[in-house]
Amino acid sequence: MNILITGGAGFIGSHLVRRMVQNYPEYTIYNLDNLTYAGNLENLKDIESSLNYEFVKGDIVDEGFINDLFSRLDFDGVIHLAAESHVDRSIEDPLEFVRTNVIGTVNLLNASKNSWKENYYRKKFYHVSTDEVYGSLGQDGLFTEKTPYNPNSPYSASKASSDHFVRSYGKTYGLPFVISNCSNNYGPYHFPEKLIPLFINNIIHNKSLPVYGDGKYTRDWLYVEDHARAIDLIFHKGRNQETYNIGGFNEWQNIELVKLLCEIMDRKLDREKGESEKLITYVKDRPGHDLRYAIDATKINQELGWKPSVTFEQGLEKTIDWYLSNAVWLDHVTSGDYKEYYKKMYS
Repeated sequence: MNILITGGAGFIGSHLVRRMVQNYPEYTIYNLDNLTYAGNLENLKDIESSLNYEFVKGDIVDEGFINDLFSRLDFDGVIHLAAESHVDRSIEDPLEFVRTNVIGTVNLLNASKNSWKENYYRKKFYHVSTDEVYGSLGQDGLFTEKTPYNPNSPYSASKASSDHFVRSYGKTYGLPFVISNCSNNYGPYHFPEKLIPLFINNIIHNKSLPVYGDGKYTRDWLYVEDHARAIDLIFHKGRNQETYNIGGFNEWQNIELVKLLCEIMDRKLDREKGESEKLITYVKDRPGHDLRYAIDATKINQELGWKPSVTFEQGLEKTIDWYLSNAVWLDHVTSGDYKEYYKKMYS
């Protein structure tokens, strides 16, 4: 099988690409990534010479490029992760999120439909989405696969739109698809703009830790390798035209998470207890900030036998250890040096 993974040089994508290359030597895995600021080929140095792996640089918004790619390579499956994903950036530039997350997704849907020509045997379009499309929860309740969509940021609205387009292609054209909606991911290779890697980096350099509002926003946290394992299962065993929610059964208020992070970092860096917590500063809240996300992952557990392999405390320890052991990677992604690596390897 020829499998196209979009956004495979990003955070979640690189973990999935590595898993698929290593676990399925009979597949050829094509990693399509435009290498924007969060795409980094250093994430995949350990598998870049594998015989069943090929990197393709390109933009999913470029319709002509996408159509040519599909006509040349005859993909059996698409796992679509490429997306603009940072809420703060979406508030600054909503149109960029529309272009990538909506138009880019429709380009891939059209290319799949036209390439497969209704010969859908052993074909699958897998769209990876987010729990943010469901909006905000109160103090109680969980997101299920039946929860109505209620996006509150340009980012979540763009992802909700792309979800709807995927389902519409299933209903209108019979395109075989699955969708998964995941909670907040964390783990190695996460670009330091999101909370956990940003705060790890700031603590290392004794910079302030900016917490929005009162810090009581609640999120469910999912270790990225567990997410990649879930995607693998859904791609191979998930039912056609179904949605699966993937969560960590693991809710934390932001401020409690940050305090735990500070405690572990003080221990790892041999600092006095409470030293990193002094870096916490409360900043003006961002617009449209959702109070709480929490996923009910019963369906994927009962149908496919998936459940998280680590507790949040275990996963956070592993994540911190990775960043402390990979200071060169962290320096490169925050300085832009990884672009020189790309030029050296692929120009």
